[in-house]
Amino acid sequence: MDDLINLAELTHGSPPVLVIIEQHVLARTCILNILKRELTGFEIVEMATTSGLNSLSGRDIRLIALNIGDKQITDPSIEESLALLAESCPKASVAVLSNRNDDATASAAMQRGVRGFFPTSIPVEVAVAGLRLVLAGGVYRPLPIVGQNGASSLKAISECPDAPELFGANEGNGTTRIVPEKAMVDLTPREQHVLEALQLGLPNKLIAVRLNLSENTVKMHIQRIMRKCSAHNRTEAVIRWSRRPNGHAQPSRVRS
Repeated sequence: MDDLINLAELTHGSPPVLVIIEQHVLARTCILNILKRELTGFEIVEMATTSGLNSLSGRDIRLIALNIGDKQITDPSIEESLALLAESCPKASVAVLSNRNDDATASAAMQRGVRGFFPTSIPVEVAVAGLRLVLAGGVYRPLPIVGQNGASSLKAISECPDAPELFGANEGNGTTRIVPEKAMVDLTPREQHVLEALQLGLPNKLIAVRLNLSENTVKMHIQRIMRKCSAHNRTEAVIRWSRRPNGHAQPSRVRS
């Protein structure tokens, strides 16, 4: 029996809904199949345009993923779509999928209330981890890197499982030095349990129910996990831990 607690059972109602808005059938179907496999506690709904949201009136929509393709965030059609999502589903987090991978586009998306920015160039497992953290109330965007020509782009955190993560360190003279990430400290068994719940995208309240802890204790464990992973938020902590160099203990399973 799977030891992962179904979100629908915890909320005693219909499963929460994730909406995928993608105009191309093939891409939409691929995303749908991946999320159905990875996020089993949710109902995944696909649609070609934002007009299909009317059919979900009254449902518990947790996240809407909108694919904007090559368009800029400032494109009038995209800004209109984001405004419609905010108006029709005010409690849902919005994630944007984009063929662009520059820092300016990511920043513009965040300024418009987007909780997750996902370039189509990042690996699937990184995108899924990012979605889980957006569902848990965090914010996801890849880290900006600066190339030799000074152009800013985005790099998914630790794309190579066997290589340490690299981050830019400002040298103070206008140049950027690439330095390896500090080694992470092993988590305690309880912190591993909390981390596993974060990987499922559970909010603090449901983590507390799952582990029979107070919400304050859960917050304390999350802060410690972030510190040990040298992470700035929950998303970064989960991704860094999942991509850490070989040799660290694997998170243990929580039995319900």
